Amino acid sequence: MLEDVIVPPYDPQELRHPGRKITGMSAILLPFTEGGRIDWESFEQHIERTAQAGLTPAVNMDTGYANLISEEIRREVLQRTQQTLQGRAFVAGAYVGDQPGAAFNLDAYRQQIDSIQSCGGLPVIFQSYGLTGQSDEAIVAAYAQIAQFAPQFIGFELGTMFAPFGKIYSLAVYQGLMAIPQCIGAKHSSLSRRLEWDRLVLRNATRDDFKVFTGNDLAIDMVMYGSDYLLGISTFAPDLFAQRDALWAQNSPDFFELNDILQYLGFLAFRAPVPAYKHSAAQFLKLRGWIASDRTHPNSAARPVSDVPILAEIAQRLGVLHGV
Repeated sequence: MLEDVIVPPYDPQELRHPGRKITGMSAILLPFTEGGRIDWESFEQHIERTAQAGLTPAVNMDTGYANLISEEIRREVLQRTQQTLQGRAFVAGAYVGDQPGAAFNLDAYRQQIDSIQSCGGLPVIFQSYGLTGQSDEAIVAAYAQIAQFAPQFIGFELGTMFAPFGKIYSLAVYQGLMAIPQCIGAKHSSLSRRLEWDRLVLRNATRDDFKVFTGNDLAIDMVMYGSDYLLGISTFAPDLFAQRDALWAQNSPDFFELNDILQYLGFLAFRAPVPAYKHSAAQFLKLRGWIASDRTHPNSAARPVSDVPILAEIAQRLGVLHGV
């Protein structure tokens, strides 16, 4: 039985690491044409520009509609990513679709992981009803089973504001994940600073090589406290996130001004309903001239057209508005 984990009192400011080199991973938007087809050319270009910026592309994540696209499309995403990157690193979501009350499906996870690894990617283990519906002890045991066929993988806690099958784990489960050598880190998407700081304190005391990948698009400065990141908001501007990260490594005060504008973009894009941030991403990338259409997956939440002038003003502040 897992023992309760209590983090002792701490001062968040003591967690700050000025000058630290940040590991950045950016979830890639899957763009669509005006006709409703996947815009594969723009997808491949966005993977390339993300890698060129120095961030690790993350495909088949929530930003890529992992829970809305077919298995055939997920495989094509992997194959096109592999062809584009030519041996450069990427991570990919291992998504298993199921229903409330389902049993944990280890074989389905194995198939997803095998597919990712066969294309040279590192799996990010999406949650499922079958995985998160178990006891804490069984959840940790499930990840240990996954580790038998995944030499390296990244865990993933997803708040229900992003997807109904998500769950934010107890610290006992989180500590259990850190005890699995194959689990090199975990993406934390609760949108809570406090919960993420707790994990950083636990990580620092338990396993300092374990990566806490912030998924908090409402607090992208969590990198100041020792988090790395796997974000959806960075797909709007992988070039500027890479620039921001470099400024932090240089102890430059310019980090804060650039981070402030990027956070303004995050607050707009990730307001309720949170899943509609993917439409915000499409609107913004169109304003940048990087995609031709701001269409999204037909089953994904949408933003109003009135957002576009606000996004254009942010793009202009950042110096990336197309044609300006």
